Amino acid sequence: MLNSLFILNTSGDVILEKHWKSVIHRSICDYFFDAQKRASSPEDVPPVISTPHHYLVSVYHNQVYFVAVTTLEAPPLMVIEFLHRVVDTFKEYFDECSDSSIKDNYVIVFELLDEMLDNGFPLATESNILQELIKPPNFFRNISNQVTGKTNVSETLPTGQLSNIPWRRAGVKYTNNESYFDVVEEIDAIIDKQGSTVFSEIQGYIDCCCKLSGMPDLTMTFMNPRLLDDVSFHPCVRFKRWENERLLSFVPPDGNFRLLSYHIGSQSMVAIPMYVRHSIVLKDGTGGKIDLTVGPKQSMGKILEDVIVEVPMPKSVQNCNLSASQGKYSFDPTTKVLTWDVGKIELGKPPTLRGSVSVNTTAGVGSVEQPTINVRFKINQLAVSGLKVNRLDMYGEKYKPFKGVKYLTKAGRFQIRT
Repeated sequence: MLNSLFILNTSGDVILEKHWKSVIHRSICDYFFDAQKRASSPEDVPPVISTPHHYLVSVYHNQVYFVAVTTLEAPPLMVIEFLHRVVDTFKEYFDECSDSSIKDNYVIVFELLDEMLDNGFPLATESNILQELIKPPNFFRNISNQVTGKTNVSETLPTGQLSNIPWRRAGVKYTNNESYFDVVEEIDAIIDKQGSTVFSEIQGYIDCCCKLSGMPDLTMTFMNPRLLDDVSFHPCVRFKRWENERLLSFVPPDGNFRLLSYHIGSQSMVAIPMYVRHSIVLKDGTGGKIDLTVGPKQSMGKILEDVIVEVPMPKSVQNCNLSASQGKYSFDPTTKVLTWDVGKIELGKPPTLRGSVSVNTTAGVGSVEQPTINVRFKINQLAVSGLKVNRLDMYGEKYKPFKGVKYLTKAGRFQIRT
Protein backbone atom coordinates (compact mmCIF):
# COMPACT_ATOMS: atom_id res chain seq x y z
CA MET A 1 0.00 0.00 0.00
CA LEU A 2 2.25 2.86 1.25
CA ASN A 3 5.93 2.96 0.37
CA SER A 4 6.81 6.23 2.11
CA LEU A 5 5.31 9.08 4.11
CA PHE A 6 6.64 12.64 3.95
CA ILE A 7 5.49 15.32 6.40
CA LEU A 8 5.99 18.81 4.89
CA ASN A 9 5.26 22.35 5.99
CA THR A 10 3.84 25.15 3.82
CA SER A 11 7.32 26.70 3.39
CA GLY A 12 8.52 23.66 1.42
CA ASP A 13 10.58 21.96 4.16
CA VAL A 14 10.49 18.19 4.77
CA ILE A 15 9.84 17.89 8.53
CA LEU A 16 10.03 14.10 8.59
CA GLU A 17 10.21 11.16 6.20
CA LYS A 18 9.43 7.51 6.93
CA HIS A 19 9.94 4.58 4.54
CA TRP A 20 8.53 1.06 4.79
CA LYS A 21 9.39 -0.95 1.69
CA SER A 22 12.23 0.88 -0.03
CA VAL A 23 13.71 4.36 0.35
CA ILE A 24 12.18 6.84 -2.09
CA HIS A 25 14.29 9.97 -2.53
CA ARG A 26 12.75 13.15 -1.16
CA SER A 27 13.07 14.74 -4.62
CA ILE A 28 9.67 13.06 -5.30
CA CYS A 29 8.20 15.93 -3.22
CA ASP A 30 9.12 18.38 -6.02
CA TYR A 31 6.01 17.21 -7.91
CA PHE A 32 3.96 18.10 -4.84
CA PHE A 33 5.63 21.51 -4.40
CA ASP A 34 4.90 22.32 -8.08
CA ALA A 35 1.20 21.59 -7.49
CA GLN A 36 1.29 23.64 -4.27
CA LYS A 37 2.68 26.69 -6.13
CA ARG A 38 -0.15 26.49 -8.66
CA ALA A 39 -2.87 26.23 -5.96
CA SER A 40 -4.63 29.44 -4.89
CA SER A 41 -4.69 28.38 -1.20
CA PRO A 42 -3.00 25.59 0.84
CA GLU A 43 -6.24 23.55 0.96
CA ASP A 44 -6.59 23.55 -2.84
CA VAL A 45 -3.64 21.26 -3.63
CA PRO A 46 -5.03 18.19 -5.52
CA PRO A 47 -5.33 15.26 -3.05
CA VAL A 48 -3.96 12.77 -5.63
CA ILE A 49 -1.01 13.63 -7.89
CA SER A 50 0.18 11.17 -10.54
CA THR A 51 3.90 11.15 -11.45
CA PRO A 52 5.66 8.92 -14.05
CA HIS A 53 6.44 6.15 -11.51
CA HIS A 54 4.55 7.06 -8.30
CA TYR A 55 1.26 8.36 -6.92
CA LEU A 56 1.26 11.08 -4.23
CA VAL A 57 -1.80 11.18 -1.92
CA SER A 58 -1.97 14.07 0.55
CA VAL A 59 -4.03 15.67 3.31
CA TYR A 60 -3.56 19.15 4.80
CA HIS A 61 -3.93 20.04 8.48
CA ASN A 62 -2.79 23.06 10.49
CA GLN A 63 -0.06 24.31 8.07
CA VAL A 64 1.27 20.75 7.62
CA TYR A 65 0.95 18.39 4.62
CA PHE A 66 0.99 14.61 5.04
CA VAL A 67 2.08 13.13 1.69
CA ALA A 68 1.91 9.36 1.17
CA VAL A 69 3.83 7.84 -1.77
CA THR A 70 2.79 4.58 -3.48
CA THR A 71 4.43 2.87 -6.46
CA LEU A 72 1.33 0.82 -7.33
CA GLU A 73 -2.28 1.96 -7.58
CA ALA A 74 -4.00 1.92 -4.18
CA PRO A 75 -7.57 2.98 -3.22
CA PRO A 76 -7.04 6.74 -2.69
CA LEU A 77 -9.85 7.05 -0.12
CA MET A 78 -8.23 4.32 1.97
CA VAL A 79 -4.91 6.20 1.95
CA ILE A 80 -6.65 9.52 2.77
CA GLU A 81 -8.56 7.87 5.64
CA PHE A 82 -5.28 6.43 6.99
CA LEU A 83 -3.59 9.86 6.83
CA HIS A 84 -6.52 11.38 8.75
CA ARG A 85 -6.05 8.63 11.37
CA VAL A 86 -2.38 9.66 11.66
CA VAL A 87 -3.44 13.30 12.20
CA ASP A 88 -6.03 12.29 14.85
CA THR A 89 -3.48 10.08 16.63
CA PHE A 90 -0.93 12.91 16.78
CA LYS A 91 -3.63 15.23 18.19
CA GLU A 92 -4.44 12.68 20.91
CA TYR A 93 -0.78 12.19 21.85
CA PHE A 94 0.56 15.75 21.57
CA ASP A 95 -2.68 17.83 22.09
CA GLU A 96 -2.14 19.36 18.65
CA CYS A 97 -0.84 18.22 15.28
CA SER A 98 1.54 20.94 14.12
CA ASP A 99 5.04 21.53 12.80
CA SER A 100 6.44 22.19 16.29
CA SER A 101 4.67 19.29 18.08
CA ILE A 102 6.01 16.79 15.48
CA LYS A 103 9.56 18.18 15.79
CA ASP A 104 9.38 18.01 19.61
CA ASN A 105 8.30 14.34 19.55
CA TYR A 106 10.29 12.78 16.69
CA VAL A 107 10.94 9.50 18.54
CA ILE A 108 7.28 8.88 19.45
CA VAL A 109 6.15 9.84 15.92
CA PHE A 110 8.45 7.15 14.43
CA GLU A 111 7.30 4.60 17.04
CA LEU A 112 3.66 5.33 16.22
CA LEU A 113 4.19 5.07 12.46
CA ASP A 114 5.98 1.73 12.97
CA GLU A 115 2.93 0.35 14.82
CA MET A 116 0.28 1.92 12.56
CA LEU A 117 1.72 0.39 9.36
CA ASP A 118 3.25 -3.03 8.92
CA ASN A 119 5.31 -3.28 5.71
CA GLY A 120 3.20 -0.46 4.31
CA PHE A 121 -0.22 -1.90 5.26
CA PRO A 122 -2.44 -0.54 8.09
CA LEU A 123 -2.10 -2.58 11.28
CA ALA A 124 -3.02 -0.78 14.55
CA THR A 125 -4.92 2.45 13.92
CA GLU A 126 -7.22 2.48 16.97
CA SER A 127 -6.25 5.01 19.62
CA ASN A 128 -6.97 2.59 22.53
CA ILE A 129 -4.60 -0.04 21.15
CA LEU A 130 -1.87 2.48 20.32
CA GLN A 131 -1.99 4.00 23.81
CA GLU A 132 -1.40 0.56 25.33
CA LEU A 133 1.45 -0.14 22.89
CA ILE A 134 3.11 3.29 23.18
CA LYS A 135 2.44 5.34 26.30
CA PRO A 136 1.57 9.01 25.57
CA PRO A 137 4.36 11.41 26.57
CA ASN A 138 4.19 13.34 29.82
CA PHE A 139 6.69 15.21 31.96
CA PHE A 140 7.25 12.53 34.64
CA ARG A 141 7.42 9.67 32.13
CA ASN A 142 10.06 11.52 30.10
CA ILE A 143 12.22 12.08 33.20
CA SER A 144 11.75 8.45 34.32
CA ASN A 145 12.77 7.19 30.85
CA GLN A 146 15.91 9.34 30.86
CA VAL A 147 16.91 8.02 34.30
CA THR A 148 16.08 4.33 33.75
CA GLY A 149 16.86 4.13 30.02
CA LYS A 150 13.39 2.72 29.26
CA THR A 151 11.21 3.73 26.30
CA ASN A 152 7.49 4.46 25.95
CA VAL A 153 6.96 1.19 24.04
CA SER A 154 5.07 -1.51 25.99
CA GLU A 155 6.71 -4.93 26.40
CA THR A 156 3.43 -6.85 26.10
CA LEU A 157 0.89 -7.00 23.27
CA PRO A 158 -2.45 -5.30 24.15
CA THR A 159 -5.30 -7.75 24.81
CA GLY A 160 -7.67 -5.77 22.57
CA GLN A 161 -5.52 -6.27 19.48
CA LEU A 162 -6.19 -10.01 19.50
CA SER A 163 -9.93 -9.81 20.31
CA ASN A 164 -12.89 -9.30 17.99
CA ILE A 165 -13.36 -5.84 19.56
CA PRO A 166 -9.96 -4.33 18.72
CA TRP A 167 -11.03 -0.76 19.53
CA ARG A 168 -11.61 -1.43 23.26
CA ARG A 169 -9.02 -2.48 25.80
CA ALA A 170 -9.93 -5.13 28.39
CA GLY A 171 -10.22 -4.66 32.15
CA VAL A 172 -11.26 -0.99 32.15
CA LYS A 173 -12.34 0.27 35.60
CA TYR A 174 -13.69 3.68 36.65
CA THR A 175 -14.98 4.95 39.99
CA ASN A 176 -17.39 7.32 38.17
CA ASN A 177 -19.04 5.77 35.11
CA GLU A 178 -20.14 8.44 32.63
CA SER A 179 -20.74 8.93 28.92
CA TYR A 180 -21.10 12.26 27.10
CA PHE A 181 -22.25 12.83 23.53
CA ASP A 182 -21.71 16.06 21.55
CA VAL A 183 -23.91 16.52 18.48
CA VAL A 184 -22.08 19.16 16.39
CA GLU A 185 -23.36 20.56 13.09
CA GLU A 186 -21.46 22.90 10.76
CA ILE A 187 -23.39 24.96 8.20
CA ASP A 188 -21.71 25.58 4.84
CA ALA A 189 -23.61 28.24 2.91
CA ILE A 190 -23.35 30.83 0.15
CA ILE A 191 -25.80 33.75 0.37
CA ASP A 192 -26.26 36.12 -2.59
CA LYS A 193 -26.56 39.96 -2.61
CA GLN A 194 -30.32 39.86 -2.04
CA GLY A 195 -30.03 37.52 0.96
CA SER A 196 -31.28 34.41 -0.88
CA THR A 197 -29.52 31.09 -0.30
CA VAL A 198 -27.49 29.96 -3.34
CA PHE A 199 -26.12 26.84 -1.66
CA SER A 200 -26.35 25.32 1.81
CA GLU A 201 -25.55 22.00 3.46
CA ILE A 202 -24.82 20.58 6.91
CA GLN A 203 -21.75 18.57 7.93
CA GLY A 204 -22.55 16.93 11.28
CA TYR A 205 -20.86 14.52 13.66
CA ILE A 206 -21.38 12.96 17.08
CA ASP A 207 -18.28 12.98 19.28
CA CYS A 208 -18.30 10.81 22.41
CA CYS A 209 -16.40 10.59 25.65
CA CYS A 210 -17.15 7.21 27.28
CA LYS A 211 -15.59 6.39 30.65
CA LEU A 212 -17.37 3.13 31.43
CA SER A 213 -16.09 0.08 33.34
CA GLY A 214 -16.06 -3.43 31.93
CA MET A 215 -17.52 -4.21 28.52
CA PRO A 216 -20.75 -2.15 28.17
CA ASP A 217 -23.07 -2.62 25.19
CA LEU A 218 -24.86 0.64 24.32
CA THR A 219 -27.97 1.30 22.25
CA MET A 220 -28.78 4.85 21.09
CA THR A 221 -32.09 5.82 19.46
CA PHE A 222 -33.01 9.08 17.70
CA MET A 223 -36.30 10.98 17.55
CA ASN A 224 -35.95 11.35 13.75
CA PRO A 225 -33.37 8.86 12.40
CA ARG A 226 -34.60 9.34 8.81
CA LEU A 227 -32.59 12.61 8.72
CA LEU A 228 -29.42 10.53 8.73
CA ASP A 229 -29.15 9.43 5.14
CA ASP A 230 -25.52 9.99 4.14
CA VAL A 231 -23.69 8.56 7.20
CA SER A 232 -20.20 7.28 8.04
CA PHE A 233 -19.86 5.13 11.20
CA HIS A 234 -17.10 4.18 13.62
CA PRO A 235 -16.21 0.46 13.19
CA CYS A 236 -17.83 -0.30 16.58
CA VAL A 237 -21.37 0.33 15.21
CA ARG A 238 -23.36 -2.78 14.21
CA PHE A 239 -24.37 -1.76 10.71
CA LYS A 240 -27.07 -4.45 10.22
CA ARG A 241 -29.07 -3.18 13.21
CA TRP A 242 -28.85 0.37 11.86
CA GLU A 243 -30.11 -0.78 8.45
CA ASN A 244 -33.00 -2.81 9.89
CA GLU A 245 -34.07 -0.84 13.00
CA ARG A 246 -32.47 2.62 12.57
CA LEU A 247 -30.82 2.47 15.99
CA LEU A 248 -27.14 2.55 16.93
CA SER A 249 -25.91 -0.54 18.76
CA PHE A 250 -22.22 -0.56 19.74
CA VAL A 251 -19.55 -1.50 22.27
CA PRO A 252 -17.80 1.88 22.67
CA PRO A 253 -14.04 2.45 22.67
CA ASP A 254 -12.63 3.72 25.96
CA GLY A 255 -12.25 7.51 26.06
CA ASN A 256 -12.83 9.97 23.20
CA PHE A 257 -13.94 8.88 19.74
CA ARG A 258 -16.18 9.96 16.84
CA LEU A 259 -19.25 7.73 16.73
CA LEU A 260 -20.53 8.90 13.36
CA SER A 261 -20.38 11.75 10.87
CA TYR A 262 -23.17 12.70 8.47
CA HIS A 263 -23.98 15.06 5.63
CA ILE A 264 -27.32 16.73 4.86
CA GLY A 265 -27.35 18.34 1.42
CA SER A 266 -31.02 19.05 0.81
CA GLN A 267 -31.38 22.83 1.01
CA SER A 268 -34.97 22.73 2.26
CA MET A 269 -33.73 21.24 5.55
CA VAL A 270 -30.96 23.78 6.18
CA ALA A 271 -32.27 26.77 8.15
CA ILE A 272 -29.94 29.79 7.88
CA PRO A 273 -29.81 31.12 11.48
CA MET A 274 -28.50 34.66 10.83
CA TYR A 275 -28.52 37.49 8.29
CA VAL A 276 -26.00 40.14 7.23
CA ARG A 277 -27.29 43.36 5.67
CA HIS A 278 -24.46 45.05 3.79
CA SER A 279 -23.64 48.10 1.76
CA ILE A 280 -20.01 48.21 0.60
CA VAL A 281 -19.17 50.97 -1.90
CA LEU A 282 -15.53 51.14 -3.07
CA LYS A 283 -14.51 53.62 -5.79
CA ASP A 284 -11.01 54.67 -6.79
CA GLY A 285 -10.10 58.21 -5.95
CA THR A 286 -13.29 58.94 -4.00
CA GLY A 287 -12.79 56.54 -1.11
CA GLY A 288 -15.65 54.32 -0.04
CA LYS A 289 -18.24 53.48 2.58
CA ILE A 290 -19.06 50.37 4.57
CA ASP A 291 -22.33 49.66 6.38
CA LEU A 292 -22.76 46.18 7.90
CA THR A 293 -25.59 44.91 10.13
CA VAL A 294 -25.71 41.37 11.56
CA GLY A 295 -28.54 39.75 13.46
CA PRO A 296 -30.30 36.46 14.24
CA LYS A 297 -33.28 35.26 12.24
CA GLN A 298 -36.38 35.30 14.46
CA SER A 299 -37.32 31.69 13.77
CA MET A 300 -34.33 30.24 15.66
CA GLY A 301 -35.02 31.54 19.18
CA LYS A 302 -31.41 30.83 20.29
CA ILE A 303 -28.59 33.29 20.97
CA LEU A 304 -25.76 33.65 18.45
CA GLU A 305 -22.35 33.54 20.17
CA ASP A 306 -18.72 34.13 19.16
CA VAL A 307 -19.82 35.97 16.01
CA ILE A 308 -16.88 37.12 13.85
CA VAL A 309 -17.29 38.86 10.48
CA GLU A 310 -14.28 38.87 8.11
CA VAL A 311 -14.08 40.93 4.92
CA PRO A 312 -10.98 40.34 2.75
CA MET A 313 -10.61 43.79 1.14
CA PRO A 314 -9.14 44.47 -2.33
CA LYS A 315 -5.43 45.39 -2.45
CA SER A 316 -6.25 49.02 -3.33
CA VAL A 317 -7.85 49.63 0.12
CA GLN A 318 -5.40 51.54 2.32
CA ASN A 319 -7.21 52.02 5.60
CA CYS A 320 -10.61 51.87 7.34
CA ASN A 321 -12.13 54.45 9.68
CA LEU A 322 -15.16 52.71 11.18
CA SER A 323 -17.28 52.67 14.33
CA ALA A 324 -18.89 49.50 15.74
CA SER A 325 -22.05 49.63 17.87
CA GLN A 326 -20.89 46.36 19.50
CA GLY A 327 -17.59 44.49 19.72
CA LYS A 328 -14.23 45.53 18.22
CA TYR A 329 -12.94 45.76 14.70
CA SER A 330 -9.41 45.60 13.27
CA PHE A 331 -7.94 46.10 9.80
CA ASP A 332 -4.66 44.42 8.87
CA PRO A 333 -2.92 46.66 6.26
CA THR A 334 -0.69 43.75 5.15
CA THR A 335 -3.29 41.04 4.49
CA LYS A 336 -6.06 43.64 3.84
CA VAL A 337 -8.51 41.71 6.03
CA LEU A 338 -11.14 43.63 8.00
CA THR A 339 -12.16 41.61 11.10
CA TRP A 340 -15.16 42.54 13.24
CA ASP A 341 -15.38 40.55 16.49
CA VAL A 342 -19.06 41.02 17.40
CA GLY A 343 -19.27 38.50 20.27
CA LYS A 344 -22.75 37.55 21.50
CA ILE A 345 -25.82 38.96 19.71
CA GLU A 346 -28.82 39.45 22.00
CA LEU A 347 -32.35 39.80 20.66
CA GLY A 348 -33.24 43.46 20.15
CA LYS A 349 -31.12 46.00 18.32
CA PRO A 350 -28.77 44.27 15.84
CA PRO A 351 -25.07 45.35 15.92
CA THR A 352 -23.78 47.62 13.13
CA LEU A 353 -20.36 48.58 11.71
CA ARG A 354 -20.25 51.82 9.72
CA GLY A 355 -17.65 54.21 8.39
CA SER A 356 -15.42 55.27 5.54
CA VAL A 357 -12.64 53.52 3.63
CA SER A 358 -9.64 55.13 1.92
CA VAL A 359 -8.87 53.62 -1.50
CA ASN A 360 -5.60 53.96 -3.43
CA THR A 361 -6.00 56.01 -6.62
CA THR A 362 -3.47 54.15 -8.80
CA ALA A 363 -5.64 51.25 -9.94
CA GLY A 364 -7.84 53.19 -12.41
CA VAL A 365 -11.29 54.59 -11.81
CA GLY A 366 -14.01 52.11 -10.90
CA SER A 367 -11.82 48.98 -11.08
CA VAL A 368 -12.20 47.87 -7.46
CA GLU A 369 -13.74 44.40 -7.15
CA GLN A 370 -16.41 43.74 -4.53
CA PRO A 371 -15.24 41.64 -1.54
CA THR A 372 -17.09 38.63 -0.11
CA ILE A 373 -18.04 38.47 3.59
CA ASN A 374 -17.09 35.43 5.68
CA VAL A 375 -18.97 34.82 8.94
CA ARG A 376 -18.23 32.58 11.93
CA PHE A 377 -20.69 31.90 14.76
CA LYS A 378 -21.83 29.33 17.35
CA ILE A 379 -25.29 28.46 18.67
CA ASN A 380 -25.37 26.32 21.81
CA GLN A 381 -28.04 23.70 22.52
CA LEU A 382 -29.29 23.62 18.93
CA ALA A 383 -28.89 21.09 16.11
CA VAL A 384 -30.07 23.08 13.11
CA SER A 385 -31.15 19.95 11.19
CA GLY A 386 -33.54 18.98 14.00
CA LEU A 387 -31.62 15.80 14.93
CA LYS A 388 -32.35 14.73 18.54
CA VAL A 389 -31.13 11.82 20.66
CA ASN A 390 -34.13 10.06 22.17
CA ARG A 391 -32.53 7.67 24.68
CA LEU A 392 -29.39 5.71 25.50
CA ASP A 393 -29.62 2.24 27.05
CA MET A 394 -26.80 0.09 28.41
CA TYR A 395 -26.63 -3.71 28.56
CA GLY A 396 -24.03 -6.15 29.83
CA GLU A 397 -23.09 -4.29 33.04
CA LYS A 398 -24.92 -3.82 36.37
CA TYR A 399 -24.12 -0.16 37.22
CA LYS A 400 -26.07 2.92 36.07
CA PRO A 401 -23.87 5.42 34.25
CA PHE A 402 -24.33 9.20 34.10
CA LYS A 403 -25.36 10.24 30.57
CA GLY A 404 -25.29 13.65 28.90
CA VAL A 405 -26.02 15.01 25.40
CA LYS A 406 -24.98 18.46 24.16
CA TYR A 407 -25.93 20.13 20.87
CA LEU A 408 -23.92 22.77 19.01
CA THR A 409 -24.38 24.49 15.64
CA LYS A 410 -21.54 26.52 14.13
CA ALA A 411 -20.54 28.08 10.85
CA GLY A 412 -18.38 26.05 8.49
CA ARG A 413 -17.68 27.92 5.25
CA PHE A 414 -20.35 30.61 5.53
CA GLN A 415 -20.00 33.21 2.80
CA ILE A 416 -22.08 36.23 1.78
CA ARG A 417 -21.62 37.80 -1.67
CA THR A 418 -21.76 41.59 -1.98
